[in-house]
Amino acid sequence: MDKRYYRLRDLIASENRFLCGVELVTTRGTLSTAMAQRTRSFSSELLSYPHVDWVSITDNAGGNPMLSPMALGKPLLYGGKEVVIHLSCKDMNRNALESEAWQLASEGFHNILSLSGDYPVTGYHGPGKPVFDIDSVALLTLLQEMNDGLGVPPAPKTNGEAVHLEQTDFFSGAVTSNFKQHENEVVPQYLKLEKKVACGAKFIIAQIGFDARKSSEMRVYMDQNGMRDTPLIGNVYLLSAPVARFFHTGHIPGVVVTERLRDLCVRQARSPDHGKTFFLEFAAKQTAITRGLGYRGVYFGGAGSLDDIDKILEIERSFGPDDWKTLAREINFSPAGTFHYYAEDPSTGLADGSRLEPVYAASLEKREKTANVTLGYRMNRVVHELAFSPGKGMHGALKRLYTGNKSSQGPALLQNVERVGKALLFQCKDCGDCSLPDIAYLCPESQCAKNARNGPCGGTRNGLCEVNNRECIWARAYDRLKWEGRERDLLGHAPVLQDQGLRGTSSWRNTFLGKDHHKLPDIKKKPGEAKENKRAIRPRETMENSK
Repeated sequence: MDKRYYRLRDLIASENRFLCGVELVTTRGTLSTAMAQRTRSFSSELLSYPHVDWVSITDNAGGNPMLSPMALGKPLLYGGKEVVIHLSCKDMNRNALESEAWQLASEGFHNILSLSGDYPVTGYHGPGKPVFDIDSVALLTLLQEMNDGLGVPPAPKTNGEAVHLEQTDFFSGAVTSNFKQHENEVVPQYLKLEKKVACGAKFIIAQIGFDARKSSEMRVYMDQNGMRDTPLIGNVYLLSAPVARFFHTGHIPGVVVTERLRDLCVRQARSPDHGKTFFLEFAAKQTAITRGLGYRGVYFGGAGSLDDIDKILEIERSFGPDDWKTLAREINFSPAGTFHYYAEDPSTGLADGSRLEPVYAASLEKREKTANVTLGYRMNRVVHELAFSPGKGMHGALKRLYTGNKSSQGPALLQNVERVGKALLFQCKDCGDCSLPDIAYLCPESQCAKNARNGPCGGTRNGLCEVNNRECIWARAYDRLKWEGRERDLLGHAPVLQDQGLRGTSSWRNTFLGKDHHKLPDIKKKPGEAKENKRAIRPRETMENSK
């Protein structure tokens, strides 16, 4: 059988060869526009190109309204090419995401890249209102439960039983980045990576980056933290001088082009071929490094033609088996002072998995208080321990008060204390499903533009939020927990699926009565109850059978 008719999961699992994926960015408007036609033409070329194993199609990339990825994906999928559809949380709530997932499954799209998504920047008569009802971790959890046979609880006030829907066959992946500058950005990204894998991510695509040591570090971290068998795909972006200038401005959060790399690209663009040879060779070098580091494949972005892809792969094939080790020393474009988790191996310039970076290791021995470890934080910890820890302090008495009160707001006096106190201390938005204890007493609704409750998104620039230019709440929470020696517990609570039905009610009452996200209903199938997934019918087979 021609390899292009193998499913992506089978190709990745086989480990027979290094895989290749290509990103297509959809356009605004119908498929009849000139730009869409160029993209469609490129996708048609990729369909018959044997060295590309899958095509990945974006979902409103960069926070801009675009054509649905299914419009470009259907001709590819029906033609026998594996397609990965990006599914992001920025424009749809959980109901719409579930609906979209059912449609994707019905159309034969089973490969999903789960994303929190970029903050909307444009739209009809101004930027659209962001949704971020759930995030990538919660979306992965939803897709995994759909694979298991999603449990639908019985209607309220009935004695019915939960219904388990037909099982889907999603092969879900996620994106992660360690191309950050500060410890309190990088380590939370690693912790979230672990959570994504635990919640159903079957493959990981690295964010765009231009530092081989950082790339090696991610693979080493995964190997040493229970993710050795999780396929990691390297991200190689075909640069140009204009793109390098644009990335350097920081307009794409998480993508860093340093001044040194930008200037190199600008100089090369002055050559007779406008730097085309240099940029193709640069991408080929990154591809070789990715292969040499043990990544499962490469993911190309920024390419506009099949000639670009073909040339990159041709150059990469011309390298010797160990040339990547020399090339790795060339690709080291991180900002000065960038945090590294592991020490540098002086013989390779890459990550030495046997040793933590010395300054980082010393900081774990002598845990110094940062400005984020405030007096208010320490006081909140003490109060929370006294009030909400079973068997301690006032917990028993408070639980009896709330249990005996039928109001959704709880006792009137405590209601006023809660609302006024939390509004003054945390700018509380009265969501009723509080994540303050999960994020070191920082409110995700009032202080995070994406209401991120399961770890940081990738949208920080030099430690600051892409939207409000404040230090990320997850970076601040990391600092607080590290001071206590509990930084590994940063995402011990995840996944959080905030219950919007509790909005406007007392979160204290909901905690005591077990109504918030800490007590999610268990309506999954019991052991032995789940049926095996039937082999998904491919659109190509459906079309043939209908003839």
